[in-house]
Amino acid sequence: MLIVQKYGGSSVGDAQRIKRVAERIAGVKNEGHDLVVVVSAMGDTTDHLIELVKSVTSSPGEREMDMVLSTGEQVSIALLAMAVKDRGLDAISMTGSQAGIYTDGVHTKARIREIQCDRVKGELAAGKVVIVAGFQGLNGTGDITTLGRGGSDTTAVALAIALGADLCEIYTDVDGVYTADPRVVKNARKLETISYDEMLELAHLGAQVLHPRSVELAKIYKIKLQVRNSFNHNPGTIVKEENDMEKSMVVTGVAHDLNVARIGLFDVPDRPGIAWKVFRALAGEHINVDMIIQSAMRNGINDISFTVATTDLQKALTVMEKIKDDVGFSGYTWDDGIAKVSIVGAGMATNPGVAARMFEALARRNINLEMISTSEIRISCIIKADQALEAVGALHDTFGLADGAEN
Repeated sequence: MLIVQKYGGSSVGDAQRIKRVAERIAGVKNEGHDLVVVVSAMGDTTDHLIELVKSVTSSPGEREMDMVLSTGEQVSIALLAMAVKDRGLDAISMTGSQAGIYTDGVHTKARIREIQCDRVKGELAAGKVVIVAGFQGLNGTGDITTLGRGGSDTTAVALAIALGADLCEIYTDVDGVYTADPRVVKNARKLETISYDEMLELAHLGAQVLHPRSVELAKIYKIKLQVRNSFNHNPGTIVKEENDMEKSMVVTGVAHDLNVARIGLFDVPDRPGIAWKVFRALAGEHINVDMIIQSAMRNGINDISFTVATTDLQKALTVMEKIKDDVGFSGYTWDDGIAKVSIVGAGMATNPGVAARMFEALARRNINLEMISTSEIRISCIIKADQALEAVGALHDTFGLADGAEN
């Protein structure tokens, strides 16, 4: 059986944790399984590297940023390979490029294009545990690229696909996927299973246990995915196809995202092609836009509001300044004191009244809704950031997620 495991930064945060992971790896290998291990940078290493860059320059080039950030994983893979060897097993560490991971040319947010895994397969055939640096790859010009926050999850799933692995395990510091962030909601309940679609929505909406791109890949290629805790041996959460005839749980989970900023454009000309110009310019800078609202037309103009990640806000504002005259809007404003709170559940598609219950729960706590967005299995609201945690708790209680009863 070929297993791909991924260990996050908290799982390899110090020497003792690296040794603990090595023990777990040795246990799996000694059971007779082939094993590829994807590792993130130790603990807060990436954050420390970012701060180090900021101490040198206020405007780092993205290519050089990738050169710096990729070093964190190189440290952790080498240390883990040493720890595994100390347990009598043969192991080899590989950077993303050595593992044959090739990406597009977008620095700091690259996407995997291809994995040429002949070398990895060869090392597995030689009986080695292969330990690969997550979060990184090589572009067409031979430069190191990074995949963005959470990119190690994507590395693990992509390797599982390329190698035809039987199982991909994502190890983190919680026991699995919960009905809400257990650090925010104390009675949040661990889910035994969750569908790809529900997990994808939760990941996009702020649940940090899995990266959205990794879930998307797992769904497309039907990779068996399990989320587990690296600090114990408890059963985790299995992410799989939804196969229940009827969903007993209308709402599966509540998510919140504090990395949200809103930009509003005033007096936008109401004619074909204007919205295209705005969002083409943002896409050209690799800025993801989430929620979009356009007001009713008045005298041939309207207003457009949209949300981006707070980390992309300054870049987005620069884009707005550049296109202002060409598009013809009179001005713009922005707000980074907001949050997105969402409920997710495959059962919502066939159960009326869910939105009303959500809005009532928030209204009872005097929480104003500034933007609303929906899909078949998700309702999201933009609210004030300082009310986000209260909103999560209220929604978790309203839909009875702690006890798992039908809601």
